[in-house]
Amino acid sequence: MIPLEVSLWPQWFLNAASLLIGLTVGSFLNVVVARLPHDQSVVRPRSRCPGCGKLIVWYDNVPLVSFLLLRGRCRHCSMKISWRYPMIELTTGLLFLAAMVQFGPSPALVLRDWPFLAVLVAVTFIDLEHRIIPDELSLGGLVLGLATCWFDPRLVWYQAVLGAALGFGLFYGLAWAYEKYSGRSGLGGGDIKLLAMIGAFLGPSGVLATILVSSVSGSLVGIGWALAQKQKQIMTAAIPYGPFLVIGGLYYYLFGPTWPFDALWLLSTNPT
Repeated sequence: MIPLEVSLWPQWFLNAASLLIGLTVGSFLNVVVARLPHDQSVVRPRSRCPGCGKLIVWYDNVPLVSFLLLRGRCRHCSMKISWRYPMIELTTGLLFLAAMVQFGPSPALVLRDWPFLAVLVAVTFIDLEHRIIPDELSLGGLVLGLATCWFDPRLVWYQAVLGAALGFGLFYGLAWAYEKYSGRSGLGGGDIKLLAMIGAFLGPSGVLATILVSSVSGSLVGIGWALAQKQKQIMTAAIPYGPFLVIGGLYYYLFGPTWPFDALWLLSTNPT
């Protein structure tokens, strides 16, 4: 149930607030993406320009706005700022807004959904650049998903547990079988833990839908990338799989039991 004092706010205000909060969280995720793969603190020291070492003052760190005003360059040394920074901020802002529009204000939105989306954004950009998924995100997100399932009216606690177990078990078994019979590693441990985390948030049907969407999208992109790179063996082309799991998870999170997942929805429907 939405608290009365929240329901009194007009929808446009809630949407605008969600977008601004998402942009701000996205600014912090830039720090996470830049530092976490190198085992650096995401709190200290303060952000500096990698070119001249100057501290980035607050008015040069306003999400999206500062990038546009500075024309994508450092104020002091004119070093070019990567487009990754505004892209992460905008992506996070739009996802937070989409969650508000789709599900409305609730404790679950703030305590569960927004953190889930933030982790998915960080995982995507880290895996694309470094081809790793830090345990701090996957396992930390898994714990968060299980701990906050009580706030989610779309799941009951055992569905979160089953989703996490199914996500881990399916991918662990697939990775074990692939390595045993092919003699080489396929899925990484990070992908296994990520799917377990997604299962804790989306339940068993969300896991199955995520696998289906990620398999199709990953195959299409992988084949296209391999052909573009003129790989002789398409099946051995190495691309990070985490972002495709994120795509699958986001699809199910935002659209739920739409076709072709109507039957899968029965696995996670509250039986009351």
